Amino acid sequence: MTANKADPAQILKDLKPTRDFFIGIDSDGCVFDTMEIKHKECFCPNFINSFGLQALSKYAREAWEFVNLYSKTRGCNRFPAIIRSLDLLRERLETKARGVEVPQLNGLRDWMKRETKLGNPALKAELEHSKDSDLAMAYAWSTAVNESVSKIVRNVPPFPLVRESLKDMQGKADVVVVSQTPLEALSREWEEHDIDGYIRLIAAQEMGTKTEHIAFAAKGKYDDHKILMVGDAPGDLEAAKKNGVLYYPINPGHEEASWRRFHEEALGRFFAGTYAGAYESALIEEFNGYLPELPPWRV
Repeated sequence: MTANKADPAQILKDLKPTRDFFIGIDSDGCVFDTMEIKHKECFCPNFINSFGLQALSKYAREAWEFVNLYSKTRGCNRFPAIIRSLDLLRERLETKARGVEVPQLNGLRDWMKRETKLGNPALKAELEHSKDSDLAMAYAWSTAVNESVSKIVRNVPPFPLVRESLKDMQGKADVVVVSQTPLEALSREWEEHDIDGYIRLIAAQEMGTKTEHIAFAAKGKYDDHKILMVGDAPGDLEAAKKNGVLYYPINPGHEEASWRRFHEEALGRFFAGTYAGAYESALIEEFNGYLPELPPWRV
């Protein structure tokens, strides 16, 4: 499951179907209940420290958690999350009252406009070429986050009925992890809980966006109505719909019930060809009601 250094996404492009069905599954917050611990204990403390937000720590934490856990951008890539969080923080009255200068990170913004493989390898390569101070700050933060995750996040098993669902997919679907988490962390977590044997490969942040993952691994290789994305974030839904394929939501805060419905009902409907249409639409409508677009301080 190692990526090609010249083109990390080549492993997805080379994937050959062995079954009629394809299922992409997100990892953090979907298979594992790791979103809260990663963002609250690893991402956010380093966000405050790396970008000099100590004087605004309360509001920085509110912004980070809203962007990454409790809004429509839940589950987004870490680098756009920096920009979104800083922008929300910058506009707050409390920030202006304290006279704290929140970094703009224009160098990071410019890099994200021309790069889709938003991971440390691509960022490091760009930094070595440009020597941009904003990229250096972002890279130092991202490296610190990875170190914190490796130290802190462990012993977090899959949600109930994930393993059973993966077993039910065997022999019927090619299963791929579709995630914006680094490959190293994904591999470690799936191996730690002995569920890596149920999947063909892992598509991580180094291999592009989730939309690209599905396009490279599945689009045109399987019938669209036989491709399903399982995820807990609007970005997962967007990746499915941009590719014209099906989506099953793991509702934030209701993960156990979502996996029970998937295991007992939705997966069987997918294989039987009765998932698309009114059934999927009702699930997506329910899912869209869970996460707001605007933060509470702007409503």
